[in-house]
Amino acid sequence: MEVKRDYYLQRLIDCQWDGQVKVITGIRRCGKSFLLRTLFKKYLLEHGVREEQIITLELDLVRHIRYRNPLELAQYVREQVEGKAEKFYLFIDEIQMSEPVKNPYFPEGKKITFYDVLNDFRGMKNLDVYVTGSNSKMLSSDILTEFRGRSDEIRVHPFTFSEFYSAVGNDKLQAFDQYAFYGGMPLVLSKSDDDAKMDYLKSLFSEVYIKDIKERKKIEYVDELEQILDLLCSSVGSLTNPSKISATIRSRKNVSVSDNTLKSYIAHLEDAFLFTASKRYDIKGKSYFDFPMKYYCADVGLRNARIGFRQMEMTHIMENIVFNELQARGFSVDVGVVYAREKNRSGNPVNVAKEIDFVATKGNRKFYIQSAYAMPSEEKTVSELKPLSLTGDSFPKIVVRKDISKAWYDDNGILNVGLIEFLLDKSILRIN
Repeated sequence: MEVKRDYYLQRLIDCQWDGQVKVITGIRRCGKSFLLRTLFKKYLLEHGVREEQIITLELDLVRHIRYRNPLELAQYVREQVEGKAEKFYLFIDEIQMSEPVKNPYFPEGKKITFYDVLNDFRGMKNLDVYVTGSNSKMLSSDILTEFRGRSDEIRVHPFTFSEFYSAVGNDKLQAFDQYAFYGGMPLVLSKSDDDAKMDYLKSLFSEVYIKDIKERKKIEYVDELEQILDLLCSSVGSLTNPSKISATIRSRKNVSVSDNTLKSYIAHLEDAFLFTASKRYDIKGKSYFDFPMKYYCADVGLRNARIGFRQMEMTHIMENIVFNELQARGFSVDVGVVYAREKNRSGNPVNVAKEIDFVATKGNRKFYIQSAYAMPSEEKTVSELKPLSLTGDSFPKIVVRKDISKAWYDDNGILNVGLIEFLLDKSILRIN
């Protein structure tokens, strides 16, 4: 089944021949390779590029294993391209599989890496370079340093609900129920029944993600890594910190995990794009808190599978889906903190922190968003809306709700919008 991914495809189209290395990042099995080697390749062939002008190397396959050596990779590509009049496109899949090698001229010096080779390729005027990878540090922060601004990063996510719905169609509510349970990993759509879908999602952890992290990061305590993974999956959308996670593991498993090990293992899970941290941001003070923070899973289906399709609290699942939607639309997302003046038990006025689920920022656009599964009572309505009234600015304020279908503005100018409409209508997060 071919699902259109027009947003990412257009990004690739716009970046052609801009002199940059195009770096396509994202969690493994989210569709990076399909985007590059099927959708983008199809576009190129339809616009006059010949098959032989597209060089494809898949470093995760045995037949291309020799090209994990950066020197072998450089030699092979140069043999294909140098001295020829045609323009070539180079697709390298899973570039993080490349291994540093000794410099044959300076064996005791700095090793040669794929960064060196890709920088070398940039100097070839008839070569346009595209790489995919599933390691955020290697392909995001490090690559920006190594290339000094000479790369374009295109972050690919699992299917959003709009992409998922474009494939399954029919009733929107039924489609959303499927999406909230199985998520948007592309291959799930090809599985024939519920058992096959669940087995596939569970296997991604054991056969792909944990195995990758264990091998690449040389993990010593795999059980502890899996316990941390389980805790993060069961607590998506909840404020937490390393000390709290460590205490929970100690009480449940009678195992002690140091804060340094814990922080390191969480960083590995973020590095593999499995989780994203959302830090708390003081809206009026314009500063960040180090802890606690929230962690969201890259895909709710993966999250559900990891905890055995139990703990299916729709409030947390919905919040995770909205977070992922905002990220997929290119927003940076923080947890907003504002303060209300309230009386404590002694009757004295104190500042009480109130939370806004999402402060979504993109360029000069900013939105304050609450994720509310339902607001059945006056008390619930007040608790959801009060933080939005305390921001002290005029940026748009939105409450995304599962219990309504038609959007409307309240007397304070706050947009109440149904969850499905929010997920399908991208115009909601635009400012005229």
